[in-house]
Amino acid sequence: MNIMSLTAVELGKKIKQKEISVEEAVIAALDSIEAKDEAVGSFVTVCRDKAMEDAREIQGKIDRGELDGPLAGVPVAIKDNMCTEGILTTCSSKILSNFNPAYTAEAVLNLQKAGAVIIGKTNMDEFAMGSTTETSAIKITKNPWNQEHVPGGSSGGSCAAVAAEECHYALGSDTGGSIRQPSSFCGVTGIKPTYGTVSRYGLIAYGSSLDQIGPVAKDVTDCATILEAISSYDAKDSTSVKRENYDFTSALVDDVKGLKIGIPKAYFEDGLDSEVKAAVLNAAKVLEKKGAIVEEFDLGLVNFAIPAYYVIASAEASSNLARFDGVKYGYRTSEYEGLHNMYKKSRSEGFGPEVKRRIMLGSFVLSSGYYDAYYLKALKTKALIKKEFDKAFEKYDVILGPAAPTTAPKLGESLKDPIKMYLGDIYTVSVNLAGLPGISLPCGVSSQGLPIGLQLIGDCFKENNIIRAAYSFEKSMTYNRCDMAKQFD
Repeated sequence: MNIMSLTAVELGKKIKQKEISVEEAVIAALDSIEAKDEAVGSFVTVCRDKAMEDAREIQGKIDRGELDGPLAGVPVAIKDNMCTEGILTTCSSKILSNFNPAYTAEAVLNLQKAGAVIIGKTNMDEFAMGSTTETSAIKITKNPWNQEHVPGGSSGGSCAAVAAEECHYALGSDTGGSIRQPSSFCGVTGIKPTYGTVSRYGLIAYGSSLDQIGPVAKDVTDCATILEAISSYDAKDSTSVKRENYDFTSALVDDVKGLKIGIPKAYFEDGLDSEVKAAVLNAAKVLEKKGAIVEEFDLGLVNFAIPAYYVIASAEASSNLARFDGVKYGYRTSEYEGLHNMYKKSRSEGFGPEVKRRIMLGSFVLSSGYYDAYYLKALKTKALIKKEFDKAFEKYDVILGPAAPTTAPKLGESLKDPIKMYLGDIYTVSVNLAGLPGISLPCGVSSQGLPIGLQLIGDCFKENNIIRAAYSFEKSMTYNRCDMAKQFD
């Protein structure tokens, strides 16, 4: 039996039935990382000794009946912008290269309470700023399907780790598509939940009004199960929402009869790759054949989403990253003259080019004389975009479209033109601006052998609609998630 080919839920069942021990599961994951990660580059930190120690402790709890959840004993990887006590948390940046947090993020704590074993921290675009995982100051992650291509970003390390079967599932964060876009590029499944569903406490902020933690896994069942485990109200997070229930697995039913699905016409105009378009529209036909009601409609303000997103995200980033000054924690320049010079040199040496670009843009739009012209206008646009989605969800249960306009580009291509990289987020950023839930799952493979992702968007707190539609489509899918893993055999 290949332990790494199992889904997280399948492995959890086998651990509960004593067919596989927690130690065996952890050793299998660590061995897989050792065998594959030099080529893929998913991990920035691997916790071999700590994982083995935790495995023995969790096995004891399972044996005593103290842990019986579906994820008990299953190894997990954590994106490196979530604080983990005793484990380096770098945000893949030089400025946090020596940061060892004194506490653990609430979402990670929830997983640990469920019996998960942390095996390591995954690579990412520096401070989650990027769409390819190439802005990392530590290493470049490669797409396991074709190592000449990017895995997407900023959660590229988490998605590549799941795709390469180095871990059974991972946590990512999504500010403008950072779970959904790399999931699309790597042929895995990822959910961005409704804003406020998962605590942001312990998540190192990029854009506070946009960031949300979510799961990356092999299939929809895993994602729904993990989302249940990490979701909770948290008084420590002022943006946390107390929901009536956190039951997402009840939506895992192969039935979409009567489900109303809207397809925005603007999502299928110029700029969308023809193979991506064909695969996504074919997915719509599959759902229609299974009983869903599928219609095209006009979704307004689509073209304004990118500028509004980058103005708001950069403004919030410039504020959030002001704390990294070389004084309290993190990197400090070795040679400086006076306090202000120490600030300037520490930040100049500690931040990479993409982070500096967004800090400068954010500082500019917040500056006197430009605040009204840019930042305030972006906030008004954000509110109008939310109204457009509210209007759409009066008629439809789910909105269907691509997760990205193309399959994964080649390494180095996107960084040549940052504006082109920003435009690649066209289908994902609106979801964050409106605080909506979205899921990306595989819907085909291109002629180049690269995965194509389908995105399903739901109304606020209606994750169950997109989970139901995604699960139903997945049950009709002929695509084999293990095709890619065979290249490592």
